[in-house]
Amino acid sequence: MAQSKIMKADELDVVQRGDGVETAVLVSNKTCGANTTSGTTSFPKGTKVPVHQHNCDEQVVLLEGDAEVEIDGVCARIKPMDTVFVEAGTWHRFVNMGDGPMKILWVYDSPEVTRTFQESGETVGHLTGGDKVN
Repeated sequence: MAQSKIMKADELDVVQRGDGVETAVLVSNKTCGANTTSGTTSFPKGTKVPVHQHNCDEQVVLLEGDAEVEIDGVCARIKPMDTVFVEAGTWHRFVNMGDGPMKILWVYDSPEVTRTFQESGETVGHLTGGDKVN
């Protein structure tokens, strides 16, 4: 059962995803019993996520930086506070196009999230050992 809780930014566990990319989980089944999963990911200059899809819907807000989003092969530039909705099963990725870091806030509509990489076809659990950007 979900419990109301405050997640303090300086107390969050940070997951190293490779190439300097760092993810912090905010709300999840593990942190407070929620039926959603959310967090932030920071990308250093020149980094990107491989093209992938999820088993659930995803909402992404660009918090800082200059980014390009690719959805089903179509690319668009986005700026801070632009929001992207990605339907479950849709191929997508985010690319840091700026001279500094890029940071996104992501929200999944499921407590159990998987990521399937387009290039390899491999499906991994969200933020497990195989969920890397490089």
